[in-house]
Amino acid sequence: MRKGMRGSGLAQVFRSRELRLAWLIAIVADAIQIAGFPFFAEGGFSPADTIVDLVAAFVLSRLVGWHWAFLPTLVAELLPGFDLFPTWSAAMGYITWQRARSVDPTIIDVEPLPPRRLPKS
Repeated sequence: MRKGMRGSGLAQVFRSRELRLAWLIAIVADAIQIAGFPFFAEGGFSPADTIVDLVAAFVLSRLVGWHWAFLPTLVAELLPGFDLFPTWSAAMGYITWQRARSVDPTIIDVEPLPPRRLPKS
């Protein structure tokens, strides 16, 4: 893939309203957990942390579909202290990167020209 195509693939992926909204949800979920660290320090043992993670997982799955990158994110969120790392944003970054790589360049279907008839001599 040429260098110039990568940027256009990323731009094409970000045209999706669902993907932009999913990024917003991931960033907000991470920001809540980082800013409210004292409430979420216990990891999976914190009811507030569990609610934020379950809501984030549900909404992101509804917006972009279930992706295997959400599974390690959910496991990491259960561990105390991992809320200081933006795991939901990292998962969305990976999903976005994968989708940008899989975008095929536009292929234009061109019909062949009719056969040229040579004049009789």
